[in-house]
Amino acid sequence: MGPGAGPGAFSVLPVAGLPEIEPGTDLAELIAKAGEFEDGDVVVVTSKIVSKAEGRIVEAADREAAIDAETVRVVARRGRSRIVENRNGLVMAAAGVDASNTAPGTVLLLPLDPDASARALRARLRQLTGRRLGVLVTDTFGRPWRNGLTDVAIGAAGVAVVEDHRGRRDSHGNELTLTVTATADELAAAGDLAKGKASGVPVAVVRGLGGVVTEEDGDGIRPLLRPVVDDLFRMGTSEALREAVTLRRTVRSFTAEPVDPEAVRRAVAAAVTAPAPHHTTPWRFVLVETAEARERLLDAMLAAWRHDLAELDGWDEAKIARRTARGNVLRAAPYLVVPCLVTDGSHDYPDARRAAAEREMFVVAMGAAVQNLLVTLAGEGYGSAWVSSTMFCRDTVREVLDLPDGWDPMGAVAVGRPAEEPRARQARSADAFLTVR
Repeated sequence: MGPGAGPGAFSVLPVAGLPEIEPGTDLAELIAKAGEFEDGDVVVVTSKIVSKAEGRIVEAADREAAIDAETVRVVARRGRSRIVENRNGLVMAAAGVDASNTAPGTVLLLPLDPDASARALRARLRQLTGRRLGVLVTDTFGRPWRNGLTDVAIGAAGVAVVEDHRGRRDSHGNELTLTVTATADELAAAGDLAKGKASGVPVAVVRGLGGVVTEEDGDGIRPLLRPVVDDLFRMGTSEALREAVTLRRTVRSFTAEPVDPEAVRRAVAAAVTAPAPHHTTPWRFVLVETAEARERLLDAMLAAWRHDLAELDGWDEAKIARRTARGNVLRAAPYLVVPCLVTDGSHDYPDARRAAAEREMFVVAMGAAVQNLLVTLAGEGYGSAWVSSTMFCRDTVREVLDLPDGWDPMGAVAVGRPAEEPRARQARSADAFLTVR
């Protein structure tokens, strides 16, 4: 690419003639000798030669172990292929462990700290050339929703890696509210056009954009890494499902933030995909959305509970109060869902054993539906608690909520934003719950 006209004109120049890089090589010295530099140049360096100079080479037999060692989180997996997050927050295939452009029988790991590598290269190049330069260390990434690979910055020094356009106005006078340009990635991709993938040219110089070169080394690529709370696509499908199941915790204290009714309806839509016997749809979900309806229901349930418990031997006021206090989680929640079982379509058996088994099938289907509901709510960021109390006063619940006689309340689900972070859940192995024949 050569220089053009206009304020955005720039050129990208390959730095050819570098020898094979060995561990311990003074990489900056080789680059300084091979290229010509001007103030404001951005030196774009393929991470592979940085890794080689830093001795980040392992035997190929250890590739899977190397990927494991470089991984802090598996984002997605299909067969042996893995998209993972490494210790530097980079999300990429196989943690960047690469078998190309390296000797047979070996693989390359990414630089241990690409930002530190960029800073060291910049300082040494400035010492050798006397020029004010920026340095990017780059690697090849795939991208969600797009075929093909492109180079992106994984380390940076002396480069403004993003340009924030928010608050500016476009050519029609509209204020820009979301636009933040990933300048470092654009420079990395431009540099790769001059380097090429198989040309043996691992370094390029972007010239004419001196405005992106800063006096200080800066924060590296950290501004390019999306914070977890803002990342809507943090996980692959199977990982997202497992994470949602893990996030599904019983929450007993909620904030006063209202619950989005549409989020609950999406959860119900997931609930009714559960398996059920005889091609039936045995689920109904009563959404108790208003404070008045919740209080009326819970007051009636409390009175029914107190009445029934008072008739039991050994149940004094203190014991009744302790038992009914368990329902406070429902009263504290901003939203309730009452799942109800209907057995329309069930088979009619003359003997009690088969009749009981038939009902159990429908109850199991209700459990599967409620689990779907709870997991989907967790994915929406809501906490929940499935409380059994409606099952002990079904007639009362049907009367207060004006439900058909055939609707069988199967507990109640409290829904809301958790008031505090749940305690870490201890990992469980499946082994204790398995019997293999």
